[in-house]
Amino acid sequence: MGLQPLEFSDCYLDSPWFRERVRAHEAELEKTNKFIKELLKDGKNLIAATKNLSAAQRKFAHSLRDFKFEFIGDAETDDERYIDASLHEFSNFLKNLEEQREILALSVTETLIKPLERFRKEQLGAVKEEKKKFDKETEKNYSLLEKHLNLSAKKKELQLQEADNQVEQNRKHFYELSLEYVCKLQEIQERKKFECVEPVLSFFQGLFTFYHQGYELAKDFSHYKMALQINIQNTRNRFEGTRSEVEELMNKIRRNPQEHKRANHFTMEGYLYVQEKRPAPFGSSWVKHYCMYRKETKKFSMIPFEHRSGGKAGDEELFVLTYCTKRNTDTIDRRFCFDLEASDRPGVPVTMQAFSEEDRKLWMEALDGKEALFINLNRANAKREGSAQLDKIGFTIIKKCISAVETRGINDQGLYRVVGVSSKVQRLLSLLMDSKTCNEVDLENSVDWEVKTITSALKQYLRSLPEPLMTYELHGEFIVPAKSGSPESRVNAVHFLVHKLPEKNKEMLEILVKHLANVSKHAKRNLMTVANLGVVFGPTLMRPQEETVAAIMDLKFQNIVVEILIENHEKIFKTLPDATFPEPISMSVSPPNAPPRQSRRQGQRIKRPLAVYNLCLELEDADSHSSPREDTPTGSMDSLSSQSPTPAFSSSPPGLLDGNHLIMDSGDLAGWTAHLPAQSRPSMVSWMNIPSANPAATNAALPTFFFPNPATGTDRAVESVAHRKARAVYPCEAEHSSELSFQIGAIFEDVQFSREPGWLEGTLNGKRGLIPQNYVQFL
Repeated sequence: MGLQPLEFSDCYLDSPWFRERVRAHEAELEKTNKFIKELLKDGKNLIAATKNLSAAQRKFAHSLRDFKFEFIGDAETDDERYIDASLHEFSNFLKNLEEQREILALSVTETLIKPLERFRKEQLGAVKEEKKKFDKETEKNYSLLEKHLNLSAKKKELQLQEADNQVEQNRKHFYELSLEYVCKLQEIQERKKFECVEPVLSFFQGLFTFYHQGYELAKDFSHYKMALQINIQNTRNRFEGTRSEVEELMNKIRRNPQEHKRANHFTMEGYLYVQEKRPAPFGSSWVKHYCMYRKETKKFSMIPFEHRSGGKAGDEELFVLTYCTKRNTDTIDRRFCFDLEASDRPGVPVTMQAFSEEDRKLWMEALDGKEALFINLNRANAKREGSAQLDKIGFTIIKKCISAVETRGINDQGLYRVVGVSSKVQRLLSLLMDSKTCNEVDLENSVDWEVKTITSALKQYLRSLPEPLMTYELHGEFIVPAKSGSPESRVNAVHFLVHKLPEKNKEMLEILVKHLANVSKHAKRNLMTVANLGVVFGPTLMRPQEETVAAIMDLKFQNIVVEILIENHEKIFKTLPDATFPEPISMSVSPPNAPPRQSRRQGQRIKRPLAVYNLCLELEDADSHSSPREDTPTGSMDSLSSQSPTPAFSSSPPGLLDGNHLIMDSGDLAGWTAHLPAQSRPSMVSWMNIPSANPAATNAALPTFFFPNPATGTDRAVESVAHRKARAVYPCEAEHSSELSFQIGAIFEDVQFSREPGWLEGTLNGKRGLIPQNYVQFL
């Protein structure tokens, strides 16, 4: 379990647990700050002392290996897990480099030192300043509040009113500062992963550029580097979407805190001052307690808590409430007071003081006291109402928009990501949702409506539905498989849940997802890969019923669900799911290993004699084998998160294949070979190149069997194994949707060499897929 989210609504309660969560976030940032300082020190040592390069590398590797990022919420995406594991993988690279014992000249100032120093000064430094302001304002707020509550009720009304206004103004300022501080804390927690790892990634590229004797290691690092760059880009994209949602929620709560109080099992909770009577002549004292009351059981609990003493809490006191009465100022020299009586202490009332008259009325209502004001604090979020409905007009709108997009703008760059002018979008949507004008709107041939206006209208219609297309009821169930399980179990779970949707919802979802799959097939032109479409449509098709920071942190998993739908739409919508499907196995307990390098593959799998399980996939394109491919993938490629791409197998002779294949661990990374035009590449990845795979390195590692390599063998060697049968000599469990699972003795039909060294393609029980080459014997 990672760090707990900081809810904006808790800023107004300022509970002990809220303060504890804030301290946990602060401690994590301080740990990150210390880590960055240590990393910077090590980097400078590499520049200043080339003679001590080996020792500096060991220390640097040690720092990387021992640090682990914390995360907000209860699970991470696959991209985040790979980023978490990246520091350990970087450490392993350094250990291999140290064996060379070569003195190299490194230039890491621009790629490592400056970005980390900038992040530490601009981001972590800003958090420290915010913390100072927050602590100072906390002290000021509660000191002024305590002083204010000590005012005598006999003072003039004008003086009391001025004092009330001053306290209220100070309280608002404190809440404003608290909201901003909480927002900043969570922003830096999310930002730090890619801000810290990306400079390290750049440093490693520079390191291998100068290290000529580390050629083989540098080649292997390039595979991992490119995969990690996409992990970082996907995480960055999701961060941008999450940050905008968090800021929107913060602004909503800032405008009306009462409307966004979270529903919980307490009828009322908050701070009260409790009168503690002392024996004469000492009088009495007032101690601040955090109080909680459950109306159903009439149980009242309170915990003494003092913010100014470092947030130290006392022992909890619990009693059953008998009655509650209001105290007037003629019976006590304090305002906002009321009495409680416990069932175990009859006749001995406990006097409490609220922060204001409004606060007292809320407590009186919750405690069934006299002169109560009815305000329901625990109401559920009202269902968002909208004029859009899943009716005949709704289906017409969707079909019209999709038809127009596929006719006019399927290759437009940034399709669905580029938004239209708000006024035009609203005007178009009004025409489409009016049954009188809907059929008259011609989107396919009219130049009045731009493609971006049409795509924005489609998204706006889906957001305007009374509930999301994938329903509030199933929202949590859809999120669960995205957080855990194998690729196959994720697809099966989403497949099962889609068929639990209401018929109209499922029908419209099928129409939309089929269209999005078509959009992703044109990713080379429109740049909208499956991952990018997931970012756009995740919040559109799914949203929680209650808006909280915790729910927004699950936004990235919504994106993954949409990616799974797009990549597996044929299976999900055209076939019926199994009656039951196994619960996904959690992967959040221990992050997966980073993608292994070619030089370290042997022995990675315990149950297999040799770990050769790489997969190269290409976007299905008619001319993909005749035209040269771009060498540099950038941005967010096809989905890495869902781990369930639909591979496009080619029957072209191996001799026609180019050598620019990216070798990846199919259990960790798959499904990305979409390429952007050279002019659109960001400078961050301009130095990335895909080196040709080294077939000799793979074949040399095969101890049991020898097969000619498909990338280098003759046509005769290829023909000699084409359309042959083979028998399994080891059991194998698929770790990717494109692999076959089988037991010892399984017979494969039509066995051919795959384009990927170390793999065969074959058919088992009517299903065609990849087979580890050294797991079978030819018959």
